[in-house]
Amino acid sequence: MAGFKHLVIVKFKEDVVVEDILKGMQKLVSDIDAVKSFEWGQDIEGEEMLRQGFTHAFLMTFEDKQGYTAFVGHPCHVEFSATFSTAIDKIVLLDFPSVVVKAAT
Repeated sequence: MAGFKHLVIVKFKEDVVVEDILKGMQKLVSDIDAVKSFEWGQDIEGEEMLRQGFTHAFLMTFEDKQGYTAFVGHPCHVEFSATFSTAIDKIVLLDFPSVVVKAAT
């Protein structure tokens, strides 16, 4: 699935219960139909010098940019973003139309 991607890479604050954030995010993407797929992972291999303290990555796929725009304006996203933003120490965010070079089989 190509579509439009929303990539978020974060370092959470020390006192954050990451499992609570993950549960909230999983509920969020389940409640919003515009999100076509959602994946996340925690870094286990990266060297500190290369990952610069970032620990988690989240990737959402939308059918197109309009789907992403609908997601951003959705009341559930607005509410969750307030909670999420207080939990993060550092963030990198990229939103882009994807180009598939080799599709999953």
